[in-house]
Amino acid sequence: MIAATRLTRRFGSRTVVNDITFAVSRSEIVALLGPNGAGKTTTLRMLAGLIAPTSGSVAIDGVQLTKAAGTSLRRRIGFLTEAPGLWDRLTVRENLRIYAGLYDLAHAEQTIDRALEMFELTDCRSARAAELSKGMRQKVALARALLHDPAILLLDEPSSGLDPEVMRMVRRLLEERRAAGCSILVSTHNLDEAERLADRVAVLHERLLAIDRPSALRQRLTTGRLIVRVSGDPSSYIETVRALGPGFTDPAIEGAALILRVADLDRQAPALVAALVAGGARILEVRAEIPALEDVYLHLVGETSEVRSLKSEV
Repeated sequence: MIAATRLTRRFGSRTVVNDITFAVSRSEIVALLGPNGAGKTTTLRMLAGLIAPTSGSVAIDGVQLTKAAGTSLRRRIGFLTEAPGLWDRLTVRENLRIYAGLYDLAHAEQTIDRALEMFELTDCRSARAAELSKGMRQKVALARALLHDPAILLLDEPSSGLDPEVMRMVRRLLEERRAAGCSILVSTHNLDEAERLADRVAVLHERLLAIDRPSALRQRLTTGRLIVRVSGDPSSYIETVRALGPGFTDPAIEGAALILRVADLDRQAPALVAALVAGGARILEVRAEIPALEDVYLHLVGETSEVRSLKSEV
């Protein structure tokens, strides 16, 4: 497990990361979302021990990441930086060989061969990094981050430059690493990928605005609207709905659906369905309107931007 406690980083007078606390457990993937300049990369670099926080601390399995413990703890981390950071004049194999040496890997050449095969890089193993496309460079950087089988993965925009087929392979690989007990933190702008892959989503904009399961985050912005789609003309059931009394008095029609705002979904939905069926309705669908993760993200980040704007005007 890797944990951040009250982590803050300032560059001069500018605060980039402000008092964030969260943890990524074993066998968990957390997606880190936020706009450009929100502090995502700075957070990852502090967690990896590449830069020191201004205040706060990082711990790996309960051991604080300090100068004294840094070298041994960093060996347990695989870090994919935002830029691949390859040596352009070296071949793909030579780039991986250097990292295998840094981690004193036993059977280094066999480990490199497996990584090349896993990321479908065998055919370009002798190509110089400068000759590779952006997507191929990203694959080499991912292979490098995983080369020493780390217990913790910190990935900054891993899908950058990858086509959908390769991204699917990376997603499958991360799911396998999660099943093996790895703690994985992924910084991304791809909300669909975050929802598909992550156990929890953290929204960062200097401060940690929210962290929870995607479904729980969506529930925070629930509209209270209940959508009931029926066969035939839904307007013929308006009076049936109104007859249910308070809480059912303002139904609306949208296409083939009845729309109601309800205060207690668990209590009101069954009563509504029962009344409609008794009134002869053939119900095709009943669902609460749940916002997309994108809506929740924009709401959280937008609220923060409004607060900052107000502060700047004071």
